[in-house]
Parts: sequence; C-alpha cells; structure tokens
Amino acid sequence: MDPSNLTDLPEDDDGHPGSDRPSYPSPSSFAPVPLRPASASSLRKYSPVNWRNYFDSEDDVVIPESNDSFHVYLAGNEGPVVLCLHGGGYSGLSFALSAGRIKERARVVALDLRGHGKSCSENDLDLSIETLCNDVVVVVKKMYGESPPAIILVGHSMGGSVAVHVAASKALQSVAGLVVVDVVEGTAIASLIHMQKILTNRMQHFSSIEKAIEWSVKGGSLRNPESARVSVPTILSYNESKKCYVFRTNLEATEQYWRGWYEGLSEKFLSSPVPKLLLLAGTDRMDRPLTIGQMQGKFQMVVVRHTGHAIQEDVPEEFANLILNFISRNRIGPSGVEIPGIRKVV
Repeated sequence: MDPSNLTDLPEDDDGHPGSDRPSYPSPSSFAPVPLRPASASSLRKYSPVNWRNYFDSEDDVVIPESNDSFHVYLAGNEGPVVLCLHGGGYSGLSFALSAGRIKERARVVALDLRGHGKSCSENDLDLSIETLCNDVVVVVKKMYGESPPAIILVGHSMGGSVAVHVAASKALQSVAGLVVVDVVEGTAIASLIHMQKILTNRMQHFSSIEKAIEWSVKGGSLRNPESARVSVPTILSYNESKKCYVFRTNLEATEQYWRGWYEGLSEKFLSSPVPKLLLLAGTDRMDRPLTIGQMQGKFQMVVVRHTGHAIQEDVPEEFANLILNFISRNRIGPSGVEIPGIRKVV
C-alpha cells in the first residue's frame, strides 16, 4: 500500500505506458464505477500473461489441523531459497519477472500471504503481524521439515515487515539474509492516516481484467506493463452480483493491524543477526534510526532510481541482480553463489 503513486486513469484507451511516460494528475478521485469495456487496443496491450513464463511450478501448502492453504510459486532447482513476501494487496506474482532471472542461480519461493492471491484461510482478515509471521514459519516448515535450506527473506512493503519480524524472532534458524524493499518505519507510520481514504477512493470495479491492468499502469501504481500483465490478475476476483472484477483483498477491513506491521520495525531490522539489504525508491523514505544504522555500516542500502513503490515489478532485472549480488557477497548457501565479476567477501 503506497499512496504516492496513485493518480487517475486517463480517458484515452490507446496510450503508451512506460517508465518515461508522465503520470496523469487529476483533481478528482478514482471513479467508483466500472469502466467502459476494453477496446481492441487495450486487449492487445494489457492482456494477461501466464506466470509459467517465469516460474516453474505452483503448489498449495496445506496446513494440518486447519482449513488454511497457502499458495506458492516455485522456480529454480539449486542454491539457497529466496523466499519472497509481497506487499498488502499484491500477490506472489509480484516477483514473477524477477524470479525468471533469480532462478538461474538460486531457488525462488513466492508466497501468497493470507487473504491474498490464491491462498485460503479460516480468517482472511486476520493480517496481524503475529499471524502473518506464524503463517510464513509454518509454510517453510511444512515445505522443508525441521532442517530447511539457507533462506534469504525478501519482503516488499507489508511483506518487508513480515520478513523483518520473522528474521528477528529467530523462529527459522536457516535464515541467512534479509532484504527489505521500500518500507521504513517512520515513513510508513506517517502515511497510515491517509491510507483508508486512499483505499476508499481508488477504482473499485473493473469491467475486465485488461482494464484493471491498464488502470494499474496508467495510474502509476505499476510502471512495467509486462509485470502488471502477470501480477494484476491474481489480485482480483469476479463479483457475480455486480458482474465486474473487484480487489481480492479487503485491505480496508484490516486497519486495526496496520500500525502493528511497522511499529518498532527499524529496531528489529537493525538487530536481526543476518546480513541485511534495504532497497529504497528514494532517500526521502529513510528515518533517523536507519540513517544512523546505515552510517554505522549495520546494513547495505541501495536507492533504486527511476522506479515506484513496487521496485521488484518496475525494474525486475535490476532487482534480481541486486538480490544475486547480495547472496554472492555474503556467501549464502552451501558454497555461496558464483557470479562473474563479483568478488566474494572473505
């Protein structure tokens, strides 16, 4: 969830989206009514793309003695596991394009968190940080038993908070690295007072999946059309009564948990006993504890230019290279990951 990238959808259906195209400001909020049917041009430009172009397989991890089932996308056969945790309102396919590159040298597991994507649980609205963290731990233990491989936790936005809390809790002894994507405690908490209004005023209904993809790209929440074509379909569900697509995750109803995602996040991040990487879309997102910690060399920070909040979607190739370089420099895995041109830390 990030209000800074949201603008209105322009009227022309034949625009040319891309990172160099300016956003479309408007004094009005998103119209809460279905858009007109997609044009032939939109159908071509914004048609869904199959996840199999990037991941190798998918699976449902069923939790014993419960009605919970967590959907995962899998890629790669060797190396440490890059466990990807998406942001609020996204899905595991947010990492699809990045996974297509990372899987060349590591394994990728992208999880649909509770209440998101294709995962199902007894209470989809319980997005408390405690529940989300427990879900991740249970899924990993179900997949790998009590001796999981080396794991690099990679979390975007809300998922970044979950990754930090899991690493800090030491509930998974094989966690060997932590990557947090564009979430900082101070900035996140300051934005919470605006979030309910942002969610309420955004577009609520879509006449087709293509129109939802087009809205995501032209509205600025995602800047990479290819990634949007993969990830957006799984954040939607079809409403039979209204005969339109709506958002799968009811984030508006989870407000009681938002502050818990971020309070104390900087301290937990800095105290996590593993190599750490913070990826930001802008230096203005830094708060005081992280600024001090970064000056003290407690973690690596990279500001990724020309991107929005969803760095992994907007610049997937650069994102994947940053993850692989992080793994290589910190020699994570049985013998590290060899990447030409990167000298390992001794």
